[in-house]
Amino acid sequence: MSIAEKKHKLAKVPASKKNTVNCPKLLLVDDDNIFRSEFKECFNEYGIREAASAEEALNILKKPNDIDLIILDVRMQGMSGLEALAKIKKLSPEAAIVISTAYSSKDIAVEALRGRAEEYIEKPLDISKTKEIIERLLEARSGHADISACTIADKMEKVKRFIERNCFKKISLNDAANTVFLSPKYLSRIFKQCTGMGFSDFRIHIKIDRAKELLETTGYKIDQISDKLDYQNTESFIRQFKKLTSLTPTQYRIKAARSSKSSRN
Repeated sequence: MSIAEKKHKLAKVPASKKNTVNCPKLLLVDDDNIFRSEFKECFNEYGIREAASAEEALNILKKPNDIDLIILDVRMQGMSGLEALAKIKKLSPEAAIVISTAYSSKDIAVEALRGRAEEYIEKPLDISKTKEIIERLLEARSGHADISACTIADKMEKVKRFIERNCFKKISLNDAANTVFLSPKYLSRIFKQCTGMGFSDFRIHIKIDRAKELLETTGYKIDQISDKLDYQNTESFIRQFKKLTSLTPTQYRIKAARSSKSSRN
């Protein structure tokens, strides 16, 4: 069944408000207002956020978010979907990406998959097939279960994943609390009880772990890593890194390089 067919069928049914608070979160990126409206109507079991351009989508993804899957149109005004694909993957590596297009061609499909999109769908969308793809990708990533039915331990795991996937962004206790529908004060207390570490300390440790990875695997300069991890200045980053590792970032990089070299010999 296509979107147009389902829309006609839905028009005969009294509208009902779905509770999408605890649903998987989708980002629909398409410059066609009518298509976005019809998509939301046909897939109202999901929490759908809209972006009318690739640029708008990138601005959304630069901020803390809990988006599970992105539907990305190929041809849009301004930046194309294929141009945005690598940028989106860099900002939200945990989110699945489905490329959609009305201009079917083997070349587009190959380029989309080469850009590490998980799936490729053609317009007009087949509702059943599209839903099957969405459900399969969400299932593969899990972590989108109904929060209201989760235990406290499950919620704390979700908070930890939220911190990890947004470690390159400025996130707060309030942002994390919103993802699991707890008050910030309660989350702060229960998070420390469950993890043995305060929210801020856990976030800092994740940042430093990511810094170690970048020092070991990239040629980024120290100030570039500091900026990438959203530190206000390089001095703050170096001070915090040394506090947790007893080494400056430069010393750590040298030590890691020597260790890697000796393990190869």
